[in-house]
Amino acid sequence: MQNLLSHLMFRLSLAVPLLALAACGGKVAPTPSYQAEMFSTAASPFAHNYDATSQETCEASRRALLSQGYMTTMTQPDTVDATKNFQPTPDTHVVVSFHVVCTPGENASNTSIAYVNAVQDGYTLKKSDTSASVGLSVLGSLSLPIRSNSDSMVKISSETVPAGKFYDRFFSLVGHYLRTVPRSSPIPGENVSSQALAPSLILNSPDLTPTPIVVQTPAASSAARAVAASAASAATAASAVSAASATSVTAAVPASASAAASATTP
Repeated sequence: MQNLLSHLMFRLSLAVPLLALAACGGKVAPTPSYQAEMFSTAASPFAHNYDATSQETCEASRRALLSQGYMTTMTQPDTVDATKNFQPTPDTHVVVSFHVVCTPGENASNTSIAYVNAVQDGYTLKKSDTSASVGLSVLGSLSLPIRSNSDSMVKISSETVPAGKFYDRFFSLVGHYLRTVPRSSPIPGENVSSQALAPSLILNSPDLTPTPIVVQTPAASSAARAVAASAASAATAASAVSAASATSVTAAVPASASAAASATTP
């Protein structure tokens, strides 16, 4: 008896999963898409190396997107965001959002890596129906469907553009702009030398001393000449007064000497 009960319990344990699967309609749950992410250390299809600085790579990326009709915004020197609208059918709308991040290279100076990601959002036109009730004295209230004019776009999908030729064409165009657009070449720090100048060359050299240039208006020049003439007249008068004083003093000294000689003679 105990063996029979054990056998029945075992058969029921096998039948329960089958019943659950039949209740679900026999459909197996799909595997989530993120399960396919490998996070491998191999070369990424969403990244590309360039022999340029990160700022120059982002500028070339911005030019590449602008040349293809994308609307770009560049708030930071190492990031570029862009969008472009598409209309495949009258009732569907697609927006492609581009995001580029530029970082310094790993092995050498003046190199960079561009990481690119594009997201495609799908929209469709949704038409909503509204109903209105009309009251009749004989038939009562009557509900009539009236189509609304306020149609709206509803987002139905959002997907990252998979790796492939889409990104390869973008990387090729960025390289084209890096080769054709003039770029500044920084001077390596080890090749720059400086030498301080002697203090005598800076302070005592007449060639380095600027000569002031005074610019006067005609009125100011006339006033300056008048002041100079007045100063010259005053100087001439002062010289005449000084000469007259000296002559009177010279004349007085001999007279005093004669008087003194007369007084001392017996």
